[in-house]
Amino acid sequence: MKFPKINLLVKIIIAIILGIIAGQFFPIWLGRFFATFNAIFSQFLGFLIPLIILGFVAPAIADIGNKAGKMLLATAALAYLSTTLSGFMSYWVGDTFFPRLISPAALRNLEEGHDLSAYFTVEMPPLFGVMSALVLAFTLGLALAYIKGDTLKSALNEFRDVVSMTIAKVIIPLLPLYIFGIFLNMTVSGQVATVLSAFVKIILVIFAMHIFLLLVQYLIAGLVARKNPLKLLYTMLPAYFTALGTQSSAATIPVTLRQAIKMGVDEDTVGFVIPLCATIHMSGSAMKIVACAVALMIMQGLPYDTPMFAGFIFMIGISIIAAPGVPGGAIMASLGLLANMLGFSEADQALMIALYIAMDSFGTACNVTGDGFIAIVINRCFPSTAHRMNESL
Repeated sequence: MKFPKINLLVKIIIAIILGIIAGQFFPIWLGRFFATFNAIFSQFLGFLIPLIILGFVAPAIADIGNKAGKMLLATAALAYLSTTLSGFMSYWVGDTFFPRLISPAALRNLEEGHDLSAYFTVEMPPLFGVMSALVLAFTLGLALAYIKGDTLKSALNEFRDVVSMTIAKVIIPLLPLYIFGIFLNMTVSGQVATVLSAFVKIILVIFAMHIFLLLVQYLIAGLVARKNPLKLLYTMLPAYFTALGTQSSAATIPVTLRQAIKMGVDEDTVGFVIPLCATIHMSGSAMKIVACAVALMIMQGLPYDTPMFAGFIFMIGISIIAAPGVPGGAIMASLGLLANMLGFSEADQALMIALYIAMDSFGTACNVTGDGFIAIVINRCFPSTAHRMNESL
């Protein structure tokens, strides 16, 4: 008898509920077993973070560089601009409204407030730092694009597959247990009610931002294509709802292709832009990451300013390039930047993972639907270039 597969979001929700319940009656000695698992898991995750960045970014940059052309550069630039502007909008909304919706400094003592300590931990220092990983990824990616080195390119692609498999087969399956331990700890320390109340408000605000972002994107697309923007957005709804189920931009490509053609975009343009944007256009993901980061910093009373987040947003648009087609890929690729640039602790990162995955489907749907907007703009700017581009690739 086969049991139905349980969605990751459902597993996370169950883990949170069980963590809250268990925190009411678990003895300290039993809770410390889960704290020990969390300590070891955190070390392993910290070890993987630079490898995730290197594995995703270097092959993606090499791929883009190998397909040089005005149309490709325009598509990549528009995707990056959309991603970063989405991040800045998210920062402005979070900075303006979150202090009124959630209690500032409510989790100031998040780390110190935990009553459960690990029996032991295993140190797993990363091979190199996050910034070193980014610099190395850029160097290798740009160099491979220039010299067209097939051997090293193939090795990097295989390394990317190894990293993706590790996330899909190790990190993601163990994530619910990790989240269970986090909420068990927070229940013991009496902070879980504050966290859950803030989660609900943050999720509602981010969902409203998604809707607003898509309306703005398709208003621009309507002006460019001289078509009704609401009709264009309505045409892309099948791709939106498909992405809600798949939680993967790559898995939704066939539907996105079909709906973009229905909007009147040339088939050659669609065949070039949509698969590319599935890996480089992450406006919905950037919006979620930035909003969640602002909310957690406010909740802990941590200082932040616009220059700090500006640097973070510009880097996040690069680090989540080619995030794997598994739930939570973008947040895994951004953990290093959260730690290095915003000073997030392991507990902060765990809350970011839980909060991000709670909205993972909606972020992916926003990414996918936004790909149609980019296809419309590129089709208008390069009406006869796509066919030549596809023939040369």
